[in-house]
Amino acid sequence: MSRYLFVYGTLDPKHAPSEIAPTVAKLRPLGKASVQGLLYDLGEYPGAVFNGSAKRKISGTVFRIPDDPQILRQLDDYEGFTPSDPRKSLFVRELRPVKLAAGPVLRCWVYTYNRDPGTAQLIPARPYRRKRPQVSRQR
Repeated sequence: MSRYLFVYGTLDPKHAPSEIAPTVAKLRPLGKASVQGLLYDLGEYPGAVFNGSAKRKISGTVFRIPDDPQILRQLDDYEGFTPSDPRKSLFVRELRPVKLAAGPVLRCWVYTYNRDPGTAQLIPARPYRRKRPQVSRQR
């Protein structure tokens, strides 16, 4: 099991809403990173669709996950991921190769948007910046 998490949106401590902030504060930053894919503006939060052949990169940060099984459970709850029923989950946690800016590639947990983004606007290939006040996620 990976002990690393690639974060590109509201799981970043700089953007975390109060409901998940205490959990993400326990993550330890390893460094800036990127992965091939598309990042969509879904309103209150972004959604990533990872694709190794995409010409765009999603920028983010890799964090080390402390040895505490509750952390992944809390992150899964926040992201609307139910491991026993991934088809119905809003986001799915999966392992992906992520390239650290410092060079190495790590297999990291990432949360992939599990719906059709429809006409959602693409976020440019730069780090995500929250545009509006964060409110509690209703999934």
